[in-house]
Amino acid sequence: MIIVFLSFGMSCQYCCCTVLPPVQKIRRRFFVLEEKLPVDHSTKLFGNRVFQAIIISGVFLQIGIWVRNFAVLLFIMEKTNGDPFAVSLISVAEFAPIFIFSFIGGTFADRWRPKRTMVWCDILSAISVFAVLVTLILGSWHIVFFATLISAILSQFSQPSGMKLFKMHLPEEQMQVGMSVYQTVFAIFMVLGPILGTFAFQAFGINLSIAITGTAFLLSAAALTFLPSDRKMEEESGTTSLLSEMKSGIKYVLGKKELSLLGLCFLAAGLGIGFIQPLSIFLVTEQLGLAKENLQWLLTANGIGMILGGAVVMIFAKTVAPQRLLAVGMVGNAIGFAIMGLSVNLWLTLGAQFLNGLMLPCIQIGINTMILQRTEATFIGRVNGILSPLFTGAMVLTMSVAGILKEQFSLVAIFEAAAVLFIIGLIFILPLYNLKEETKQKGIELGE
Repeated sequence: MIIVFLSFGMSCQYCCCTVLPPVQKIRRRFFVLEEKLPVDHSTKLFGNRVFQAIIISGVFLQIGIWVRNFAVLLFIMEKTNGDPFAVSLISVAEFAPIFIFSFIGGTFADRWRPKRTMVWCDILSAISVFAVLVTLILGSWHIVFFATLISAILSQFSQPSGMKLFKMHLPEEQMQVGMSVYQTVFAIFMVLGPILGTFAFQAFGINLSIAITGTAFLLSAAALTFLPSDRKMEEESGTTSLLSEMKSGIKYVLGKKELSLLGLCFLAAGLGIGFIQPLSIFLVTEQLGLAKENLQWLLTANGIGMILGGAVVMIFAKTVAPQRLLAVGMVGNAIGFAIMGLSVNLWLTLGAQFLNGLMLPCIQIGINTMILQRTEATFIGRVNGILSPLFTGAMVLTMSVAGILKEQFSLVAIFEAAAVLFIIGLIFILPLYNLKEETKQKGIELGE
């Protein structure tokens, strides 16, 4: 379950859309978009050169992230003889920066030019990874934690920039379809990523695996350079201070009931994920009695479910409300966690992982679509920066004590507690069904 609902980097910059008379065309550097014509939106999306560049960038990022994650995990397991505390620190290094830097990064994302921000974040991530490689070669293996830590910090500036471009340039009717396609890329790497990362570590060792990660980040930055140049942002000419913009972001979230309820759902889900994420490998080694490398097959089952789930959501994206997707995903994952905690049979555990993967796109796509549909473009970075720490802060909290709790309680108890927390998260978002029409009407009024 090495997935973050919002860290999964929604860096999607598609097209520039303006309301024009019927059949009038918008011409840009890479494509032509016709307004109000009976054209299949998904066809237009796949033919969009900007969308293609984002997908290529995402592929390179996923290669780097999965090689890094599994190489570091297996390296730490090897160096510490499977110490639970050391394994937990890997996840803390990955997600603690989200809690600490997300709000600051989101505020700057609302100020800075998004393309330039994303390109430089990828470049700086690559530089930091190569610096870690040099230190490893010199003999200090503890520095390997920083390969994850620094990249995670920079992603807090890059990810909300991608979300903002997604909001600004993608038509509303294409949002869930576009997210479904992007989610499918993540799902494919849920299958290929663990295999790729395990192979890289076993075949080449930690040094070359870290080098592959840095190279992949540079290739991602290169792909992003093919995007059209940033337009001058209105915020650049503003006189408001950083602190005042952060305060206005908090007021905006508290003033919208749907975003506040979504934040409570994040809180409960984060607590549940944090319990199980660093302990999944012990589910393999202790409860199933398999070698640690077999974790890749559980994640493969999860990834196959994600591919199918993403395809299903893509088909029904235009007809199913995002809050309904989110509710179904929360219930499905609660059931999957409960089965995983009780199962001592490999095939039953694989089935539970498949169910989790099948439902995960519903959660991810539902959450991001709700944020984009219910947030003004000028607040996207800050809203993302406020909601992400609620999820991630709770997750880091329980991840930090997961290793200790494992020594006091059984894996069964921990996984069942995670399932209960997902049900609590579901209860928080149930009132969103009653806000659907009201929110839609407010959006129409703002548009006018």
